[in-house]
Amino acid sequence: MDFQQVFGKPPETKASAPGRVNLLGEHTDYNDGFVLPTAIPQSTTVQLGFSSDSQHHFYSENLNEQVSISDINHQPSGFASYIFGCIELLQKAGYTIPSLCVYVNSSVPMGSGLSSSAALEVATLRALRQLLNLPIDDVQIAQFAQQAEIQYAGVQCGIMDQMASSLADTEHILFLDTRTLERRVMPLPEKADILVIDSGVPRTLAGSGYNQRRAECEEAARSLGVKALRDIIDVNLTKTLPEPLQRRARHVVTENNRVLEVLQGVTSERFGELMNASHASLRDDYEVSVPALDRLVEILQKTEGVFGARLTGAGFGGASVALVRSGESKGIATHVLEQYNQAGYNGRILVPSLELIDAA
Repeated sequence: MDFQQVFGKPPETKASAPGRVNLLGEHTDYNDGFVLPTAIPQSTTVQLGFSSDSQHHFYSENLNEQVSISDINHQPSGFASYIFGCIELLQKAGYTIPSLCVYVNSSVPMGSGLSSSAALEVATLRALRQLLNLPIDDVQIAQFAQQAEIQYAGVQCGIMDQMASSLADTEHILFLDTRTLERRVMPLPEKADILVIDSGVPRTLAGSGYNQRRAECEEAARSLGVKALRDIIDVNLTKTLPEPLQRRARHVVTENNRVLEVLQGVTSERFGELMNASHASLRDDYEVSVPALDRLVEILQKTEGVFGARLTGAGFGGASVALVRSGESKGIATHVLEQYNQAGYNGRILVPSLELIDAA
C-alpha cells in the first residue's frame, strides 16, 4: 500500500525522523539530568495531504490500520494518539491545522526501547512544518513532541527521546543537558562501533513502572530539598532516604556522574566500563531490567571485542546496546545470539542491521 492507494491522491509533502539509542544517561532526563543518545539508521516517515472532508484520516502501513477522527471525537488510542496529540498541541499554540490525511511507515522497531514513538512525533511535526510553513524550529518540535507523549499517550517522559530524534545524527553522540537544553555534538568513541541487539521481550512504557519511577524520584528530590535529583552531586547524600527512594536516587546521581565523566573525554575501554556500571545500577537500584536483558547484557560483556554493554531505553524489556571494536559488530552479534538464543530467547540485531539472525 502507499499514500495514493489509501487516500486516492498523492501526498503534498513528507518528512522523516530517526529512532535513537541511548549510550548513557538512563532515567535521568525527567530528573533534569544529562544524557548521551545518538540516532540510529532506522527512521519513521510521515506523508501528509489535505483531507476532502472534515475529518483527519490516519493510516499506519506497519499496522495496516486506519483511524478517522473529527475534532469533536474523543482522543484516539494507539499510533493515532501521537499524531492527534501533535495536531492538538499546535492548534492550542494558535496554529490553524486543516483536516489531514496522514500516512505512516517506519523501520524503527516497536517495543524495543529505540523511541519509535518519538520518531513518529518528530516526523509528524516536521511534515506539518513543511506543509503549513510553520515557524517552529527543531527544539520547539522536540518540545511539542514531548508534550504529545505526556498529554496524549500517558507517558510522563523527559525530553531526551524527542531531542535525539529531532537533533541527533548517526555519526555522533549528542550530549544534552535536559534542564537547560544545552547540547554539544561529540564524536563516537575511538575505534568503536555501536551494536544494538533486541532481547525479544517487548515493552510499553504506558503499561510499565515508568511513571512510578518518576514519581519516586520526585518524592526523593522533595525529601532532599532540591528541585530535581540532578542537583545532588554527592551520592552519599542519598543515604538519608528510605527505601526504595535511596536506590532510585543513587542511580540517578551516579548515572549523571557517569555521563559527565564521558564529557571530559574517556577511552573506549573506560566508556565501556561506565556502560557496564550503568546496567548494574539500572538492574539493582532502579529495578527496570528483566532476566532476558540481564542475560543478554551478561553475554555481551563477556564477549571478546566488547568494551561494555547495558540495556537501552527505559527498560522493562526492549534492547541492549554495546560498544564494540570497529568492524567486529556482525561477528560479535552472531556469537552473542548463538549463546542467547540457545538459552531459549529470541534475540535479533537491530543496529547495524535489522536482519534477524537464526543462530539455532
